[in-house]
Amino acid sequence: KVVHHRKSGKPNPCILGCFLFCISDDEQGYDLDLFCIPKHYATDLERVYIPHGLIQDRTERLAREIMKEMGGHHIVALCVLKGGYKFFADLLDFIKALNRNSDRSIPMTVDFIRLKSYYNDQSTGEIKVIGGDDLSTLTGKPMLLLQDIIDTGKTMKTLLQLLKQYNPKMVKVASLLVKRTPRSVGYRPDYVGFEVPDKFVVGYALDYNEYFRDLNVSEQHWSD
Repeated sequence: KVVHHRKSGKPNPCILGCFLFCISDDEQGYDLDLFCIPKHYATDLERVYIPHGLIQDRTERLAREIMKEMGGHHIVALCVLKGGYKFFADLLDFIKALNRNSDRSIPMTVDFIRLKSYYNDQSTGEIKVIGGDDLSTLTGKPMLLLQDIIDTGKTMKTLLQLLKQYNPKMVKVASLLVKRTPRSVGYRPDYVGFEVPDKFVVGYALDYNEYFRDLNVSEQHWSD
């Protein structure tokens, strides 16, 4: 990987002691021509915002933090579909690699839930559960909830209230992205991949009306 040498300048003020990777409001991203973008998406996208390699590296770091804090517990990893599936799969792969190669390990079972809280590019703040298994299996168990993006935080707060009915032993939340938006209700997950400006991004399983989930990078979407 290419890194910034500590003697070559000041550290990035957006990388904080709490392991929060903050992307600034004036971040321009990368030209689409630098990446392999499907032709059928070329006119719908502005810039590549977070390259795939950076997502992978950051996800591995989150796996290490989760191992440090939850290692030794038998956890239920709960994925919020559909947008969370790539983050979920990649994070669990990194955790499984740590299970094989470190002194600590996390025994895991997995489960899935599907929600609907977006219409076009706006979060409604209301949860519509359109899938999921019997969540009574969460009772008395530590749970790691994985989400693709926290926008206003209303959806996640509502979901956590719903899950409390099943009396899990503890709940930790990991989100690939958290938006910096004035509409936020102030909710912050336990583990954050990237804090991003209030822009609509797609790719890496994040969608716009079910399109763009198949992109490996996170990109800023241009909608007329």
